Amino acid sequence: MDLKIDYSSKPLVDEKLDALVVFVAGNTDLRGNGLNGLPRVLKKPIASAIDLGVFSGKQGTKHHLVTGDATWKQALLIGLGPLDKLDGERLRRAAGKIGQSLSCLKADTIGVLVTPTLRKSGKLPLGTVLAEGIQLGAYEFKEYKTQDEDSPKKSAKIRICDPHKLTDLKSVKVGAVLAEATNSARTLGNTPPNDLRPQQVAEHAQALAKQHKLKCKVLEEKDMQKLGMGMLLGVSKGSEEPAKLIVLEYRPAGAKQTVALVGKGITFDSGGISLKPGKSMDEMKYDMCGSAAVLGAMSAVAQLKPKVNVIGVVATSENMPSGTAQRPGDIVTAYNGKRVEILNTDAEGRLVLGDALAYTVDKLKPDAIIDLATLTGACVVALGHYIAGAITNNEDLMRQLQSAAQRTGERVWELPNDPDYSEALKGAHGDLQNIADGGAGTIIGGIFLEHFVGDTPWVHLDIAGVAWGVKSIDYHPSKSATGFGVRLLLDLLQQWRPLKS
Repeated sequence: MDLKIDYSSKPLVDEKLDALVVFVAGNTDLRGNGLNGLPRVLKKPIASAIDLGVFSGKQGTKHHLVTGDATWKQALLIGLGPLDKLDGERLRRAAGKIGQSLSCLKADTIGVLVTPTLRKSGKLPLGTVLAEGIQLGAYEFKEYKTQDEDSPKKSAKIRICDPHKLTDLKSVKVGAVLAEATNSARTLGNTPPNDLRPQQVAEHAQALAKQHKLKCKVLEEKDMQKLGMGMLLGVSKGSEEPAKLIVLEYRPAGAKQTVALVGKGITFDSGGISLKPGKSMDEMKYDMCGSAAVLGAMSAVAQLKPKVNVIGVVATSENMPSGTAQRPGDIVTAYNGKRVEILNTDAEGRLVLGDALAYTVDKLKPDAIIDLATLTGACVVALGHYIAGAITNNEDLMRQLQSAAQRTGERVWELPNDPDYSEALKGAHGDLQNIADGGAGTIIGGIFLEHFVGDTPWVHLDIAGVAWGVKSIDYHPSKSATGFGVRLLLDLLQQWRPLKS
């Protein structure tokens, strides 16, 4: 859907709207919701709906009113739940309900009323949270449907109506940029693997660089061979599609610090010779969602212009079985010279990321690195589908990331980085092996990656559980990539401060 979001601080009576969205907190009347200033034609039916208990304001609920009035034809009530529990994430989810409802509102211009009760909604500006939620909630991936009877509405105009001047146009525009970048990451993740292979990922990055005037470099397999990227090349051996290592650079004038974002981009993961079970293998197109988040973030970086250098690095390949594929038992040499025993070809993400991380540290010399990867099924077992796992070698960097997670609702949970776990990765015949016996799979995967970052401050985000298929969050579509990480990374970069030594 073509969605345009704008802002107005005019009195509500001066607005020309086809429908009005009103947020209603639970267990309160019109006065408690700051709605006494509504036009009379809307005030009476909304008050009746609340007083009669037809609509309670419970979180996640909505109620559509048709007034019959020529000026104020419709109202959509969105429940916030108890006011004392209102925060930015609750408001974002409520706004997501608006996005989901656009096709059922027969309206061209829809107002979203900002009232004083929304002041409690967290640390981000109201306009940013509302624009994010609405645009994220409206997302649909229907590029491959020849008929779309469910969503006949192709466009809509949303106006954030703010007569109390609680937010501003700039905040709304920031939210729209973040949502658009997240939706672009979703679309990359959702694209079927026959149409999104490493070459297409590289072409997307090049187009993004051209559009936003970023520097772009694409390393081909011949370049990787010269550089000694044996892990990335090993994963790629089973596919006819050559791997790519993509580097995007944003360098504003005067910036002294550099943050690198590194994404895993396995465009289809069959498991290789260590073949995955057939059930749900179609979802392995989502194994490039870490790289999608990095590319989406770079798009937003170019538009929002944080005062820090940002480098996006994407290691992209397919992991396929064939007569030329990497075998369990192979030993490969990583970019940093370490010899790695391949015990399971389905633990490939850490291999492509390891070479990408080592290259980033050696050639690009960032002050900090965040990597994102759908790395382990163990993370889904440990944390489910709502929180990403994280491992770090720098607690100050982790604290900054946790603060960004609280503001954006893209939550992360730190897992222990204990030296005892490293013992399990010592190879019998090489320096390292790519899996370990026993449990702690997510921790082991992260600690493997730590061997390739040296002393550079680093956080690894395992997004296997949060990258797709998240349910019961109103701004996430079902059976879809989520775009997790784009908003988290942008918040971190916009609030960036040099790390404590």
